[in-house]
Amino acid sequence: MLTDHWPLAGLGVRTPRLELRLPTEPELAELADVAARGVNKPGTRPFRSAWSYEPPAERARSVLKAHWRSQAEWTREDWLLPLVVFDEGRPVGVQSLRATDFAIRRETLSGSWLGVEHHGRGLGTEARSAVLHLAFAGLAAESATSGSFTDNAASVAISRRLGYRPDGLERDNRRGELALTQRFRMDRADWQPTRRDDIRITGLDRCAELFGLTPED
Repeated sequence: MLTDHWPLAGLGVRTPRLELRLPTEPELAELADVAARGVNKPGTRPFRSAWSYEPPAERARSVLKAHWRSQAEWTREDWLLPLVVFDEGRPVGVQSLRATDFAIRRETLSGSWLGVEHHGRGLGTEARSAVLHLAFAGLAAESATSGSFTDNAASVAISRRLGYRPDGLERDNRRGELALTQRFRMDRADWQPTRRDDIRITGLDRCAELFGLTPED
């Protein structure tokens, strides 16, 4: 089985509304279709990277390449976990978790996108709650970070709703123009009072060492 060689394929996070896990190849193709139909609302520019502004065929290919790259380049010292968000069994977007030197720093960074037809349904908040649970309850992280352009109201609202604290501003280049990014941070002490008891993690024990964790962790 694939999980015998790559146990990340068996990792999953479930909430009452959503399932987050790595996709099968057919599911990855369906996710690419979601991206091709659009991930940005008209008139918005929520992402620093250019892929979401490309023509539909290029958006789809970018999703495929990003997924394959994350798996091929995975190391214990530098990893990116692009969990696909499944709503009623169908892929609707990606909620990622990444870290550098996690075994020492115990800090994660999240990122996400949803197909535009799935915006405004509360899925982004639910998916972020799921990866926060994975980070703190599953991986024993001490801090979780995120960042959003200050005019990305939806993403900023999710961070504030979930209890992140503002962590400073950065000046960024957004497609040739100045944009401000609001950094956010949540420490374990911030997360613990809002910890949910209805989120389940499966398959983590088999792949813990890929995150740089030891049995004592």
